[in-house]
Amino acid sequence: MIAIQDKELKMLDRATAEFARKALTRDRTENDQYPFAPFFSSVLQKAFGIDLFHATLPESLGGIGSNISSLCIILDNICQEDSSLGGLIFTHTAAQEIMLLAREAEKLGDIVQTDDVEDFLIAFPSYNNPSEIRPRTSAVEKNGSYRISGPLEYLVAGNLANHALIPAIIDEQENYSFFLIPLSQAQVVRSEPILSLGLRACPAVDIEMNQAEGKLIGKSGKGHTYFQKMSDTLQVAAAAMSAGIMKGSFREALDYSKTRPQGGKKIVNWSALQMILADMAVKINIADMSVSRACQSIEAKEPGWAEASHAAGIHVQAAACDLTSDGIQALGGVGYMKDFGQEKRFRDAKQVQALLGLAPMKKIRFIRRIIGR
Repeated sequence: MIAIQDKELKMLDRATAEFARKALTRDRTENDQYPFAPFFSSVLQKAFGIDLFHATLPESLGGIGSNISSLCIILDNICQEDSSLGGLIFTHTAAQEIMLLAREAEKLGDIVQTDDVEDFLIAFPSYNNPSEIRPRTSAVEKNGSYRISGPLEYLVAGNLANHALIPAIIDEQENYSFFLIPLSQAQVVRSEPILSLGLRACPAVDIEMNQAEGKLIGKSGKGHTYFQKMSDTLQVAAAAMSAGIMKGSFREALDYSKTRPQGGKKIVNWSALQMILADMAVKINIADMSVSRACQSIEAKEPGWAEASHAAGIHVQAAACDLTSDGIQALGGVGYMKDFGQEKRFRDAKQVQALLGLAPMKKIRFIRRIIGR
């Protein structure tokens, strides 16, 4: 477990763990069938109602105003049961943090001070780093506002939210900017929800814009700066999601091995399986230490805190991909079946690894920061 000393954080840990078990575990398999099955709207509304989306939102805007540790505790507990809800929380938080970094608290307040989760949510392409793949969307200033045209792929929560934060290029500038757009306007055409590898109840759509109206967020051409600063903090939150997936996989492997007989004894007593379980347990402990230490570094603004956050993200996400493979192996043939949660966790771990950009590019950017490029 993540080391928790603060009394309020312990209460948050217990509350979110209980919510996740009660609201997510039973219908996890059915929820994973979206978009071919109903979306878990009632669960989303309950999560919104108990402020799971409000952890880092400033108190002045109706949020809790807490730190990155709180967000990581929420995401860890949620993702132990079903990481799709964690993906929605992460996506909204990423968009929210960019708006706060751009000093657009007033525009953010116009959205988030509501009792309706669809009004509150901000869709965002959270799997894409616009510096890796140049946006195909362009913006032109017209009568004091901006008109945006072009396609945008894989907009997370694009079929749920009423607003989206998107990147676009202004007048062929080298660097991109961020814009806030209403998704209900006729100039925005949304696709059907896309069937994804994992996090299927964290839906995404492609959109096509034709002179859609948008508001510039922050300064023109500073999108890269805002995204990088947001990523410096939220990489550890993505790591917390992966840590949660790891714990869910280990728990199911251990529970199954205690009840499954083979060769005259429970398979948990076979040394080969004990080695697999031991490797899983070690990886989880290291993941918890990485997330906990990175959170401390971020909150204290220690020298190198951003590198600590990125290192935690890179390491824990890769470890989760390995561990969930072991989780399948621990269950043998049934590990591949949807009756159990292991194959879903394997898919989820791979998809979470892509949050905020391609996994290989994260490593390249990390070493370039160290060598000063």
